[in-house]
Amino acid sequence: MGVSKILAQIDLEIAQLQRARALLGGGRVKGPKKSAAARAAKKTVKKKRNLTPEGRKRIAEAVKRRWAEQKKAAAK
Repeated sequence: MGVSKILAQIDLEIAQLQRARALLGGGRVKGPKKSAAARAAKKTVKKKRNLTPEGRKRIAEAVKRRWAEQKKAAAK
């Protein structure tokens, strides 16, 4: 669970407690405000990205080429 998601949950709980306190104290009840953390928590839910076998192979080949170049440069 991400920190932003935890903070968003805490903010929601605080808002609920404040509304309950206002109701019990006879005060005015405000509507829930979404904090920046709550909005960020909704945006962070993303679909998992998967690599195709071809993509993994291309990345592996690129890394091997880079390592070979570094090894060649270190040998000089």
